[in-house]
Amino acid sequence: MTVPRITAVQLAGSEELPLLVVGPSLGTSVSALWGEAAALLGDRFHVVGWDLPGHGRGTPTTEPFTLAEVAEGVLATVDAVRGDSPFVYAGDSVGGAVGLYLALAAPARVRGVAALCTGAVIGTPEGWAERAAQVRAAGTPSLIASSAQRWFAPGFTDRQPDAAGALLSSLQHADAESYALVCEALAAHDLRERLADVAVPLAAVGGTHDVAAPTDLQRALANGVPGAGFLELDGVAHLAPIEAPRAVVSVIDSLARGPIGTDVTPGDTIGPNSPDWSAGMRTRREVLGDAHVDRANAKITDVTRDFQSFITRYAWNDIWNRPGLARRDRSIAVLTALIAGRHFEELEFHLRAALTNGLTREEIVEVLLQSAVYVGVPAANTAFGVASKVLDEQPGA
Repeated sequence: MTVPRITAVQLAGSEELPLLVVGPSLGTSVSALWGEAAALLGDRFHVVGWDLPGHGRGTPTTEPFTLAEVAEGVLATVDAVRGDSPFVYAGDSVGGAVGLYLALAAPARVRGVAALCTGAVIGTPEGWAERAAQVRAAGTPSLIASSAQRWFAPGFTDRQPDAAGALLSSLQHADAESYALVCEALAAHDLRERLADVAVPLAAVGGTHDVAAPTDLQRALANGVPGAGFLELDGVAHLAPIEAPRAVVSVIDSLARGPIGTDVTPGDTIGPNSPDWSAGMRTRREVLGDAHVDRANAKITDVTRDFQSFITRYAWNDIWNRPGLARRDRSIAVLTALIAGRHFEELEFHLRAALTNGLTREEIVEVLLQSAVYVGVPAANTAFGVASKVLDEQPGA
């Protein structure tokens, strides 16, 4: 066995920023998998990826290796890029497994690990031996159809055909022997007896549709690593960085803020990113739109962070996600309450949300008229002014 040569890939950010190292999944290039998430992180991290041997920009190899040796190669590459700088690490599948070895080998360097769609053991030795044999016999193009089913949740390839195509292209062009050697390294990978020795903050993240590394594996990581957290992403399969980049970015940001707080127990997640937070943020984006939520998140400070987390979990998950009312009905209630409370600064974006939730212009006018009777004419008069601005912006107004 030899330490494989690991190729660094500069993804985003400048060297003056804190270092974030990201790792790929088997069959993918790190650029195709992490490009979108890296772009979101580039204003606060120097994001450096690495490619597996024979993948992306990685140099092919014919020499067997272990995942522990891959981790050694990653450390050597990081040293070449940034000296002995500490770094946050995030990796998907085999890249996430390498993160566990990095945490064990260099706890003084690794500030935290986001272990995405991975586990202390993945698959079976027999399954990996069969995959290696298939690739050696028929090449990586023989895996395209099955990988497209394993990698992506239903509907992803229709919504983002370019992203899916880039990842499948990286698989098609991966070196067959190098791919087979990664399979054999995964066959030997088993850290179940060493999880208690991981002494860095760890967030285990899984997708509800992942059949390659089901969420039971991430739950086992969170339960086995002291103080670790777990986050399940709805509508995600095996490639979380491209399927849910904003959620992954949130996990990385939480890791970078420091150790997990004492209020977090094994099996929960770190920082604000609990399952309730994740579900609330998804609803918040669906109702208010990405642009509005991104602007709000950009203004978060240490003073407001806990309040914003509370709002996301309590208002947008505990209340908005209750089954008793449809979203359009909740919008009617919100508009009326905002007029009654004279919260006109929030009325404007909730009027836009009401349109998103299915209310028509005519129905919004009826809500405002009803409010004039039961809340008061002066408040309704101001509300009509706000509504006129919003409705006049709509197509066909």
